[in-house]
Amino acid sequence: MENGAYFLPVAYAFAACLGFGLLYNLRGRPVVWAAAGGALGWLVYLCVLLWAKDYVAGFASAAAVAFYAEVMARVQKRPVTVYLLVGILPMVPGAGMYYTMEYCIQGDTARFVAEGLHTFGMAGALAIGILTVDSTWRMIRMVQRRKAP
Repeated sequence: MENGAYFLPVAYAFAACLGFGLLYNLRGRPVVWAAAGGALGWLVYLCVLLWAKDYVAGFASAAAVAFYAEVMARVQKRPVTVYLLVGILPMVPGAGMYYTMEYCIQGDTARFVAEGLHTFGMAGALAIGILTVDSTWRMIRMVQRRKAP
C-alpha cells in the first residue's frame, strides 16, 4: 500500500467505534479514547497483514486493543470492558458470519464450510489475543501483590 493509504481505513475504524460507543451511551472523553483503541487495533491489523496471515493479524490486533484497554482502564479508572468492547469492533468478522449463513441458505456446502472455518478461526484468534493479554496482565498484578509487604 502507498504511504497514507492506511489513513482512511483507520479513520473509518475510529468513526465506527465512536458511533458504536455513542450508541451504547458512552459519553465524554471515554468514547473518544475507546474509539482510538479501535483505530489502533485496525492499524495494527493492517500493518501485520503486510507480512503475515490474517489469523496472525487478528491475534496481534486483538492483543494490542486488549493491552490498550488495560492501560486506559487504569489511567482513567473505568472498567476494561468500556475500552475493549468498543475497540475490538473493527476486527469482528461480521462479513464472514454473513457469508457463512448465505452459503448455508443457498446450499453451497463447500463454501459454507470453508467460510465458516475461516470465520471461526478469526474469532478464535481475536479471543486468544484478548485472553493472552488479560492472563498476562493478571499474572503480573498477582506477582506485584505478593512482593508488596
